[in-house]
Amino acid sequence: MIEIKNINKTYGSGETAFSALKGVSFTIRDGEFVAIMGPSGSGKSTLMHILGCLDTPTSGTYFLDGKDVSKFSDEELADIRKDKIGFVFQSFNLLPRTTVLRNVMLPLVYAGVEGDERERRAKEALTSAGLSETHYNHHSNEISGGQIQRVAIARALVNEPTLILADEPTGNLDTKTGEIVLETFEKLNKEKGRTIILITHELGVAEHARRVITIKDGVIVSDRSTSKTK
Repeated sequence: MIEIKNINKTYGSGETAFSALKGVSFTIRDGEFVAIMGPSGSGKSTLMHILGCLDTPTSGTYFLDGKDVSKFSDEELADIRKDKIGFVFQSFNLLPRTTVLRNVMLPLVYAGVEGDERERRAKEALTSAGLSETHYNHHSNEISGGQIQRVAIARALVNEPTLILADEPTGNLDTKTGEIVLETFEKLNKEKGRTIILITHELGVAEHARRVITIKDGVIVSDRSTSKTK
């Protein structure tokens, strides 16, 4: 699914230039659950933005589903973000005075999906994310943090993307609730075959993935399997 070769990302120029990524290369196969881990300033967020087609590298190549992303127009990149990639963020990014169901349906409105089909797919995504039907008509500011993050996961799933990118998805949650959310990602990977890339600075969170790529100062320092592969 993903192959990146010798990716470099430099911000600024001259004496003020800063290299966020330095020759990063790896491959992620379809159906993998991978954590990209590193401390603040390691380059992991820059890498996530490139993988999510939100930013472009200074040099190097990024192949997604066998296609060179650097050759795509802005419109084509927008279509990839809409159709192929589901994003889950630490800050949830839900509309607070809108029901759970409508929050999940919203991407389908932009995609031009008809009303009945929108509702069917939204409910299916919410079920996959493990949220009870009793919460569908609650506003997103009326449910718990863990439930909100599950709604965000459902919204990422609703367009049936091939890749889910989760950026510090447990950052605003307590430990117990974070574990529930991480188990949701594990289930989506194991039972639904979703490809998941989890960005985190916490080892305990990263260990929920089947593989951990550790990055420091813009360079990959390790790439290993976890006990989840056993």
